[in-house]
Amino acid sequence: MEILVTAWALAVILIVLQQVGSIEKRVAALSRVDAKLDLLLRQAGIEYAPFGNLPLQVTEALQCGEKIRAIKLYRESTGVGLKEAKEFIEEIQRRGEVGPRDPGGR
Repeated sequence: MEILVTAWALAVILIVLQQVGSIEKRVAALSRVDAKLDLLLRQAGIEYAPFGNLPLQVTEALQCGEKIRAIKLYRESTGVGLKEAKEFIEEIQRRGEVGPRDPGGR
């Protein structure tokens, strides 16, 4: 009986590992497509700024490196949930749409 349980557990682990590998491949492929799309948009002179209409307070919080405050402010201004706000702010940071403020004020 113990051998059967061990074999079953091993089979489940192998299936999960296979699925994780598949997901990782898909994420990598999507990242490459996203990078290519960004390059094509830049080359075509098309500005795609889905984060361009951020509330000023959210932008300022991101520029000051205050991610948690930015998430809170974004939630307050849009009414979205914590998960959605966190994902949105992290996507902004990942894309570099709102960078840190230049210390020289330039």
